[in-house]
Amino acid sequence: MGQDAPYRILDKLPPQREKVETLKILRETNKATAALAELKGIANTIPNQSMLVNAIVLQEAKGSSEIENIITTQDELYKALTINNSKISPEAKEVVNYRKAIFYGFDLIKKQGFFRVNDIIEIQHELIGNNAGIRSMPGTVLKNDTTDEVVYTPPQDKNEILDLLSNFIEYFNQDKNELSPLINLAILHYQFESIHPFYDGNGRTGRILNILYLILNDLIDIPILYLSSYLIENKSDYYRLLNQTNKIGEWEEWILFMLKAVETTSIQTIEKINTIRKLLDKTIEKVQADAPKIYKKELVELLFEQPYSKIEFVVNQLKVERKAASRYLKELENIGVLESQKVGRETLYINKKLIEVLKK
Repeated sequence: MGQDAPYRILDKLPPQREKVETLKILRETNKATAALAELKGIANTIPNQSMLVNAIVLQEAKGSSEIENIITTQDELYKALTINNSKISPEAKEVVNYRKAIFYGFDLIKKQGFFRVNDIIEIQHELIGNNAGIRSMPGTVLKNDTTDEVVYTPPQDKNEILDLLSNFIEYFNQDKNELSPLINLAILHYQFESIHPFYDGNGRTGRILNILYLILNDLIDIPILYLSSYLIENKSDYYRLLNQTNKIGEWEEWILFMLKAVETTSIQTIEKINTIRKLLDKTIEKVQADAPKIYKKELVELLFEQPYSKIEFVVNQLKVERKAASRYLKELENIGVLESQKVGRETLYINKKLIEVLKK
């Protein structure tokens, strides 16, 4: 598409059913639905859900930001979450904001059971930290990073953008939709990225909406499906298929790609949860055997909820004095469960084995 080419008029939802419900799509939908149902079931067997949410949401935040070339390390992120420190890098701050935006959306979906256009604007605000809101100035185009060629021109008129967003949110909230929610997930993600309503943060906002849509449709209970890992590994296909759907209006390849992303990441997340659970059990056994005087289940679970821990966390979680909290953490370091690290005036206690699992 050349610089002066008009954009393809973006159709409102829903698309023609025969284009989005082919035999190939239905087969892949069954596989993705089964994998996601297994993930939901396994996640529900973990007694402390916040262990999973904390670990996997941070992975998603890191991965989704990486797609936009915002690169940071796991260590830096945990430090940013643990220490009250203004010295964190702009990249880490963006990832921490992404995590905040997911939790903001998750709380909202749980509380009100539907989503509004203003909620999307608020999520993007949490992410980006400015009040620019919906695009009102024409001139936004999407270019190929390498060749600088214009690959897509989204709608330019603010009223058209708002009209398309209203249609998007109406479709997002429908609970009696004839299509599988996973087919709808692919349709909605395509539509949101094609509307491209903001100057910045469209990709990340769209990927948060994916998670919230799955929760709204009871496909998962907590925000733990880490789709961005698949999108990073297949980044060129992700953008190619988005643009292809835009140019020729053919849905099949795009929907199959997104269904594969759901299936693959569900399987990977199941493996990760199982590994975390085994490590938790082993850690409980180790503390019971090597430091029985300080053993408390809540203490060990805290090390999995907060892989970078500190005295203050133990005081708040276990309702003990600072002196006792400090003794617990030092004892856990002595038996090799934690490693301490001095950062400024604070001492952090790191669950290194868990961090290794999360990095994989």
